[in-house]
Order: sequence, then structure tokens, then C-alpha cells
Amino acid sequence: MPFEDLLAPQPLDSTPPEPARWLAFAGILLGGLLGGLVGFGIGDLMGRTSTWAAVGLVVGALIGAVGVGIVATLTLRAMNEWNSVEHPEQRDV
Repeated sequence: MPFEDLLAPQPLDSTPPEPARWLAFAGILLGGLLGGLVGFGIGDLMGRTSTWAAVGLVVGALIGAVGVGIVATLTLRAMNEWNSVEHPEQRDV
């Protein structure tokens, strides 16, 4: 057979680097914390009881964490795609 010794290149690792994942996780926590503080402030100013402040805290934290989580996910996916576009012959084997 003419192509018996032909080997396929090894697939690239598709996971983002571990420091990037930890930074994304820390960003999500920080976004949730800051969103909770903003929600608490708005609930405290607008509501007549402390229940509104607690509701604002929870809703703000959820919105902040989800928003930052979406941005972090898109950033990690873009980083994966950027790192995976590489010609097989130019890689160090």
C-alpha cells in the first residue's frame, strides 16, 4: 500500500488553560458580589422594608453572575478557537 506509513496528526487539546478558567471563575464571583451590592442598594432605596433590600440583593447577584458568566464563557470559547487554529506541520510534535 502506498500510504501505510502515513500518520494522522494528534488532535489538539480543546480545554482552555487552567489559569484562564480560574480567572473566569473569580470574575463570575466578583460579578455576583457587585451585582448583589447594586441590587441591595436599589432595594434599600426603593423599598419600605428590609425585605426589598434582600430581594434586590438576590436578584442583583443572580443577574450579575449570569451576565459575567456569559461573557466568560464566550471569552473562553474564543480563546479555544484562537488556540486551535494551527497548521499541523507547524506544531512541535
